[in-house]
Amino acid sequence: MKVTEREFGVLDGQVVTEFCLENDNGVRVKALDYGGIVTETWAPDVTGNFTNVSLGFKTLDEYLEHSPYFGALVGRIAGRIENARFELDGKVYELTKNEGENQLHGGPNNFSKTIWDAASLERDDEVGVVFSMTSPDGHNGYPGNLDVRVTYTLNNANEWKIKYEAASDVTTVFNPTNHIYFNLTGDVAKTVLDQTLQVRSDRIVALREDSIPTGELMDVAGTAFDLREPRPIRDGATSEHPQNIIIKNGYDHAFVLNHAPNQADARLVDPQSGRVVEMETDCDSVVIYSGNQLSGKFAIDGTPVPKYAGVTMETQGLPDSMNNDGFGSAVLKEGETFQSETVFRFTTI
Repeated sequence: MKVTEREFGVLDGQVVTEFCLENDNGVRVKALDYGGIVTETWAPDVTGNFTNVSLGFKTLDEYLEHSPYFGALVGRIAGRIENARFELDGKVYELTKNEGENQLHGGPNNFSKTIWDAASLERDDEVGVVFSMTSPDGHNGYPGNLDVRVTYTLNNANEWKIKYEAASDVTTVFNPTNHIYFNLTGDVAKTVLDQTLQVRSDRIVALREDSIPTGELMDVAGTAFDLREPRPIRDGATSEHPQNIIIKNGYDHAFVLNHAPNQADARLVDPQSGRVVEMETDCDSVVIYSGNQLSGKFAIDGTPVPKYAGVTMETQGLPDSMNNDGFGSAVLKEGETFQSETVFRFTTI
């Protein structure tokens, strides 16, 4: 196993580096110190042919110009915060708005737009890269100087692990994620509609038309959101359920996870190539987004990106929990350390 580095571009006079993690099986994960962006993930099909199974651009300029959050770290708070405000310990915090009256993914110049400090690591059983940064007090409206460390590792079990750690000098809120899009065909011209998805969940966070949570945890039974058994992503895209329609036909919802020992929380399968990604996490939910709004806005390596070009599995706490009772807590207390881990395992049928 090894880690290699190359210059990917230059931003404001600072070199942006791409780290390539490669295991002994030929599986590779490439990531930038800009935004922690995963640019490529290479995995084999059932015949051993490798291809890149995630969406990403070839140049830094494209990442700067477009904002689909391909492969990026987002935070401090993933998802949308209603009216870009929340109350903590009796004080109301007004956040920077970047989606109408709301805040999305931590606001402008969030984690995905930051050049992180980065250091490679090589151990007997894994290789990786450690990203670290300090989000200053008041950035995008959030309290506290927040020290964040995110570690990507790859091992010979073909597991890409993301470990999040954070601490603040005052009590604050924190709920990060990684916004990687998978397309297991390896062909961006092909959609993920015929790939199957299974998620250990019997409830989703219902949304308003502006994608803000209603506060309801909706039972998935009898709907296209029932992914307890594998079903094609196409079912969500063609569903006439109001929750599928309001987010432009598909999925863009947090699924409340029912964890079970030694079982994947989610499983994405491409029946044609036989490629599989299994996801395990200690987070309370995973946001499944089927690329409903990707269509025609940009190209990857010269190929126009179609609607449904990729699907995300964004592991996180439930969205906008500060403004919704029963959604758990995103509070990170002074003196405490936030820790969370997500694993993506590349395998075949």
